[in-house]
Amino acid sequence: MGGGMEVNKNKFIEDWNAGRENLELNFRFTRRNLALIGIFGIAVPMLLYRGIVKDFHMQDEDAGRPHRKFL
Repeated sequence: MGGGMEVNKNKFIEDWNAGRENLELNFRFTRRNLALIGIFGIAVPMLLYRGIVKDFHMQDEDAGRPHRKFL
């Protein structure tokens, strides 16, 4: 059944997969990593949440309703 159809491995993809499998062994907390965690893990979600809540409050003001409570 379909003999002689070997897969040609891509060296770069294999290296990337090996790095992903061993990420927890090679990860180190550096100033850069902590800054990225702070920006994309805390600041960006918080700003998005505040922007969405502000938009809902503006809609409530336009419709003459009291502000909705979130969280």
